[in-house]
Amino acid sequence: MNETMKTILERRSIRKFTSQPVPDEVLRDLAEAAMHAPSGKNLKTWKFTVVSNREAIQKLAEAIRVASGREHYDMYAPVALLIPSNDRESVYGPEDDACALQNVFLAAKSYGVGSVWINQLRHVCDEPGVRAVMRGLHIPDNHVVYGLAALGYPDPAAPVTPYRAAGEVEFIR
Repeated sequence: MNETMKTILERRSIRKFTSQPVPDEVLRDLAEAAMHAPSGKNLKTWKFTVVSNREAIQKLAEAIRVASGREHYDMYAPVALLIPSNDRESVYGPEDDACALQNVFLAAKSYGVGSVWINQLRHVCDEPGVRAVMRGLHIPDNHVVYGLAALGYPDPAAPVTPYRAAGEVEFIR
């Protein structure tokens, strides 16, 4: 099995992280991986925001918690976020951002960095408290966040959930 397939098959969502910071050079590479994702008509109407400031991460998590009404929401306490945002007028925005995030998740795995898709922001990003935090992160008002990557080193004490492949594959020859 080649390295790419191995990375794809071994990647898991990580929901418990250590406090070890992810080096800036790794975060730069993850952003580079995001920018190399496919984009509808190659329009690339996205922006990528990388946040490694713990206070800013907590502020965003708190704003999401309040806006979503989820009492114990904490975004799994990552040490970094990679947030793709996309022009709300882009018809390809959700798909483009999903492709970018998949690149990030696979690249993160190749560096030993854990990741998990955070999707709550999509539904609350225009709530005033959340939008205020996003402005502080320089995410444009005309952008929507469809999902983001929470990043950090996996806590070795956390159990690893075995992956269960699902779906149907049919080969027509």
